[in-house]
Amino acid sequence: MSFIYKSETYRIIGAAMEVHQALGNGFLEKVYHEAFKIELDRKGIKFFPEHKLPVEYKGVLLPTHYYADFLCFDKIIVEVKALSELSSEHYSQVLNYLKASKLKVGLLINFGSESLEYKRIVR
Repeated sequence: MSFIYKSETYRIIGAAMEVHQALGNGFLEKVYHEAFKIELDRKGIKFFPEHKLPVEYKGVLLPTHYYADFLCFDKIIVEVKALSELSSEHYSQVLNYLKASKLKVGLLINFGSESLEYKRIVR
């Protein structure tokens, strides 16, 4: 099985590494969001912040929707955290975003630990 969107995910993770290297851990999540936007832009990565994801149930669009932190390259959901550690709840959040959007790949990126933490999630 091939590694879907390999170069795109590497570029996104590289941008996250740049942010973490410059800021380290300890800032609020919003700070990482803003810095990550700058880095994605500098690296020429097409992205949409706070991307609205409609939720459908049996063909009916629900009034409830999700907001993914970022949609990159029109095909990769990116969720940013600033926590001491990630939990299965955070992983599930990205999976739900992938289901709602019908996309295949998501990245869960945590700036809150001493070393950048990221998980690639494929639906």
